[in-house]
Amino acid sequence: MKEKTRPKARIVVIDDHPLLSQGLMQLLCSQPDLECTGTADNTADARRLVTQSAPNLMILDLRLKGGDALDLIKSLRVEYPDLKVLVLSQYDEKLFAERVLRAGASGYIMKENATDEILNAVRRVLAGDIYFSQRIGATFIRRSLEEKPTFPRIGVERLSDREMQVFQLIAGSFSTREIAEQFHLSVKTVETHREHIKSKLGLESATELNEFARVWAHENLLPKLQPTTTTSKPSGSKRRQSAPISGGCDEKSN
Repeated sequence: MKEKTRPKARIVVIDDHPLLSQGLMQLLCSQPDLECTGTADNTADARRLVTQSAPNLMILDLRLKGGDALDLIKSLRVEYPDLKVLVLSQYDEKLFAERVLRAGASGYIMKENATDEILNAVRRVLAGDIYFSQRIGATFIRRSLEEKPTFPRIGVERLSDREMQVFQLIAGSFSTREIAEQFHLSVKTVETHREHIKSKLGLESATELNEFARVWAHENLLPKLQPTTTTSKPSGSKRRQSAPISGGCDEKSN
């Protein structure tokens, strides 16, 4: 009697870099226990893809063309509690791993990691584990064992998730109006966020904030915020258009 074949784990890839998305799709489709059921590059298409393909896992970049990845994780946690999310990003994990965990993700891995480690992270998260690097895992354990923080939070670590999102776009030279459009907020709300950020960082003026954000991004987020990404700003005739949802392994094999 033939042994029953276990169904493959269904995975969607949400990333605004087409080459990376296609590379991840090919990697997943080459595995006997995994399949990629589609890719998207913005939060609206990501939601449609989840509804259409009912995946077991979403591999998600933090910076997308439209919408906010942290907000997407939070809402998916409520709407699809069985869906697991693995964040795959170029942002330094020491800055964002704890934030994505609080939002509801099950793991964080940097894009610079080898394919074997990415596949290991995928399988660990699918198995119900929380996946982070040993460095970040040790940091979490150390914090949990401390009854009180040894040092107060300083710098950007003091920013809320929304303030951090606004701060990143300030670093990318987005205007207040463009930031408001990006997150569907009023200009006044963004201005309030800017004031809170200045206060928490000990900065006096908008000029100081803009300069601090650019320097911080250069040290922590490059190449993510190099000039090529500014074409995705929400205004202007040269705005980069989102690619449609791409099919998965079956489409590639046809």
